[in-house]
Amino acid sequence: MNTTIARLAVQSLVGQRRGIVLAVLPVVLVLLALAVALLTEGPAAYEVIVGALGFGLVLPLVALLVTTGVLGPEIDDGSIVYLLSKPISRLTVAVSKLAVAVGVTAVLGAGSLVVAGLILDPGEAGQAAAVGVGALVSGTAYCAVFVMLSALNRHGMVSGLIYVLAFEGLLAGLLSGLRYLSVAAFGRRVAEGIDDGVDLPASDIGLPYAVLAALVVIVVGALIAGQRLRSFQLRGEE
Repeated sequence: MNTTIARLAVQSLVGQRRGIVLAVLPVVLVLLALAVALLTEGPAAYEVIVGALGFGLVLPLVALLVTTGVLGPEIDDGSIVYLLSKPISRLTVAVSKLAVAVGVTAVLGAGSLVVAGLILDPGEAGQAAAVGVGALVSGTAYCAVFVMLSALNRHGMVSGLIYVLAFEGLLAGLLSGLRYLSVAAFGRRVAEGIDDGVDLPASDIGLPYAVLAALVVIVVGALIAGQRLRSFQLRGEE
């Protein structure tokens, strides 16, 4: 990891308008959890807010906005070639960008799920912590997927949205077999494995499989992104 690249990525992210959206999404989740806690109670509310809305929508959208924010614009405007002209490993560039994306996603994405969990069930701090760990696993895997998509094509935001809405949001929810390929399901299962009180829709996935699958996604995503960056040429059209 290169600290200079990471610092520039953070500065680039903070200076973009999407930073406002990044703050809005976690706040909306927390406010919804607060409203639900005041109006209803029971495990169903926890599953809907944390399991469905948190893991299925807020977390991947935060990861998508962050990841495309630290890499996508440089590819879109061609300034990535200036960075790649330096004597720095392409994999180092990809990993540095990924590390920043994971850090921000952990704070805003996973952090908001922890807060929402504590609001919905204040007496179960261990359960909220387990959700946070699971969200960190999913968030890291999401960032790896999105950094790979951003490196593979110039429309990382669009392809990421299609992945989140069509696959994670629709297909994986309708077809139980696809949970074995769902990043959100990996995190839910990890959370369940840490605390038996967590009851999210991923119990049919084995815990070792969820951990290994998430690790594979993270490593493969970073490697493909690094490999793709190696193929960039120092030409105007790039």
